[in-house]
Amino acid sequence: MDSEMIARITAAKREAEALKERIKQRKEALADTTLQEMAKEIEPLPTIVMKARRTLKGHLAKIYAMHWATDKRHLVSASQDGKLIVWDAYSTNKVHAIPLRSSWVMTCAYTPSGDFVACGGLDNICSIYNLRTRDGPIRPARELSAHNGYISSCRFMDDRQILTASGDMSCMLWDIDAGVKIEEFNDHTGDVMSLSLSPNPNVFITGACDNTAKLWDVRSRRCVQTFMGHESDINSVQFFPSGNAFATGSDDATCRLYDLRVDCELNVYSHLSIVSGITSIGFSPSGRLLFSGYDDYNCNVWDTLKCERVGVLSAHDNRVSCLGVAGDGMALCTGSWDSTLKVWA
Repeated sequence: MDSEMIARITAAKREAEALKERIKQRKEALADTTLQEMAKEIEPLPTIVMKARRTLKGHLAKIYAMHWATDKRHLVSASQDGKLIVWDAYSTNKVHAIPLRSSWVMTCAYTPSGDFVACGGLDNICSIYNLRTRDGPIRPARELSAHNGYISSCRFMDDRQILTASGDMSCMLWDIDAGVKIEEFNDHTGDVMSLSLSPNPNVFITGACDNTAKLWDVRSRRCVQTFMGHESDINSVQFFPSGNAFATGSDDATCRLYDLRVDCELNVYSHLSIVSGITSIGFSPSGRLLFSGYDDYNCNVWDTLKCERVGVLSAHDNRVSCLGVAGDGMALCTGSWDSTLKVWA
């Protein structure tokens, strides 16, 4: 029985590989041009010169995550000093300093309304804080607990629902008011490191340590597309502003652009001089620029169409662990293990 089963498994694996090869050949037959080829006639971008206009100081340990509010002025940051700080990026003032029950925090998020922030980490819990309470956000309004691994990423769909990604290889959608899990999304075979919400509220994308990115449909509760190409863990995923494409950043020192409609990779953003992994990525509102934070303390700026590096932002003294572009595209914020955040313009 055992030998028969092994033979059947081996045959199935061979068949799967053959089918993958056929799919690959079909796709290659349809690939009549490349994005770089199509972008040849487009004017190249000048060198992007951005200066660090503000430095947000207050954290006492490595910063692991940040997220802009939709008002384009406030942002939240999470550090392993056990604090979640809400900043006014214009004045550099701290609006709230929220003490966390667990200092091992890995992600944070702002609601679209600006009324709540969330965080999660090695405590396996996603904690929601209400910024509008009379006493201020001293204790969590909700603690969402069902994951069996660390919370690597969280994003609010609205004030009542939040998506979480975890080291237990799953993502979960939560009803915040009830404090319960509504849906669970399983298909990754490695820790899920990042998620990004589409402008279309029915789909989201994830990146994981199985070197793949997956597109999920909230309605059917399943993975509808899988994107391969990276040679190491994917640490960050971000939807293109139109929602038709997305970018990934990986420990293999490359960022990649994938298109949902043609179901394939369009561009690889890498340089011979870049050998360190990517921690975080973000698009400008037009999508022409891709910002990526690296382990080598720098943030590189890429022209998404021409696949060229058009700028390097260097002001941090340690790994750039997170970054985000303000909604109007007027500022970029980078957070670092040097315990500071910098706002660039």
